[in-house]
Amino acid sequence: MTEHHLPRLLPGGLLRAVTGVALAACAVAIGAPAVMNDLPAGPRAAPAPAPAGAPPPLPAETGVTAADLLRIAEGQIGVVEDADGGGTKFHSWYMDSERARETLARDGGVMEKYTNAPWCAMFVSWVGAQAGLDGTIGADAYAVAWAGWFQDEGRWGSVARPGAVVYFDLDDDGGEGIYRIDHMGLVKRDNGDGTITTIEGNTDRGRVEQRVRRVSEVIGYGYPDYPGDRPSGPPSSFHMSRT
Repeated sequence: MTEHHLPRLLPGGLLRAVTGVALAACAVAIGAPAVMNDLPAGPRAAPAPAPAGAPPPLPAETGVTAADLLRIAEGQIGVVEDADGGGTKFHSWYMDSERARETLARDGGVMEKYTNAPWCAMFVSWVGAQAGLDGTIGADAYAVAWAGWFQDEGRWGSVARPGAVVYFDLDDDGGEGIYRIDHMGLVKRDNGDGTITTIEGNTDRGRVEQRVRRVSEVIGYGYPDYPGDRPSGPPSSFHMSRT
């Protein structure tokens, strides 16, 4: 399979989707047009039972760190999609979540369209939920909306930090700002040589992999709040709200 691509930004800030067609790898809007100003206050997935073999969720009060999240992500390396480009446990989990119903209400379409939809955003959503951090890392099937949420919360930047959510433009086919995004993953480390090491789902080989990406392909980074990595002082007020 290949990493899919986002449609370009249309006049009036609309992303046009043909009814019932998934638009982009890991950045999928299903059905009706989506307007950035109409996005919910923050992506969030409802807690769901962990699939068989998954590590138990780590509640935020235990002091979850970025390293904890990355260990969960690394444990999924090698998971492969089916011949239709879907069928992973990340698809099943997302479709069973309250967040899927929220994103369908936002974007239109029907739940079944998520079955074989591009899934890098669903992978990151699943990892965040397993770590008990769905309230501060978020969940979505549409990477552009997710990146916009990080921007709105003031947790967006250009520095590769371990545990950051990274958004890519891999095809370099134009567009503006976050509308260039066509893929996303998690930062494992900055290699200091113009590349970063990442953990991603829905790679061009249709699996979860550790990859090395050029920094020049990065649109930006979203920074979740990791309780175990906070400096001493008052607790962070950053938390995703349900709409």
